[in-house]
Amino acid sequence: MGKAADLSEFDRGLIVMALRLGTSITETARLVGCSRSAIVSIHAKWINDGDTSCRHQGVGRSRVIKEKGRRRLSRLVKQNRRQTVAQLTAQYNAGLIVSVSEHTVQRTLLDMGLCSRRPTRVSLLTKRHRQLRLQWVREHRDWTMDEWKRVVWSDESRFFIHHVDGRDRVCRLPGEQLLPSCTAGHTQAGGGGIMLWGTFSWAALGPVVVEEQTRKAANYLNIIADQLHPYMAFVFPTGNGIFQQDNAPCHKARIVLVWFEEHTDEFHLLSWPLNSPDINPMEHIWDVMER
Repeated sequence: MGKAADLSEFDRGLIVMALRLGTSITETARLVGCSRSAIVSIHAKWINDGDTSCRHQGVGRSRVIKEKGRRRLSRLVKQNRRQTVAQLTAQYNAGLIVSVSEHTVQRTLLDMGLCSRRPTRVSLLTKRHRQLRLQWVREHRDWTMDEWKRVVWSDESRFFIHHVDGRDRVCRLPGEQLLPSCTAGHTQAGGGGIMLWGTFSWAALGPVVVEEQTRKAANYLNIIADQLHPYMAFVFPTGNGIFQQDNAPCHKARIVLVWFEEHTDEFHLLSWPLNSPDINPMEHIWDVMER
């Protein structure tokens, strides 16, 4: 059986995704072809460090940036987490007799766990939003595992080819993602990329569709009729499936809701609170795909 150190980055990401989707350690080990201890080790690293990379501690020359320099570098990062490595290096070298390179600063930041990550997207909730979310939780808190296994989750996400989406990067430690300096609201994005619609359930991954046209009700109706309908019939042939979608305008259009009403004998819609992407497990799929 393979060891943790022998696994590729793809396999490590697959392990994290499988465990987060509820797959057992034994089944995940069989799927990837490694030992159970390797699964436990990689998942623990993900929980503690926020990544799954395998970096072995070398025995080469001593560190260029000593402990005092690390503390100074940490202070510079916290002053402005959106600085680039080049900007941090320039600030760090200011007043020093012997300067350090950008590569040294970047390597030190990685060693300190201060990886460059996108700011955490935090939903801006009004009082009405909070009330609806609380109501939704109370309505579904007694659902059994079998009931949740019947839900088909869906979502849309834009992927940028060259990461020119207007969103910054921040340097942060694992566990700091919700600090005000590490979060960002929804921003207007631009640049070369594609919009994807996808779905999955406990039973199987569903189709992923490239949305080539604007997000209008007629276009969305084509997707659910051509892609969702056969998937629901395949996964839930007895008609007991439940479909989840958010409250985007094209999802709540009259022609779309009428289509769902015409197919209530095949599956049902799951009620969904406003402005709640953070409770949709589809977000974890998008995160794995992007990385």
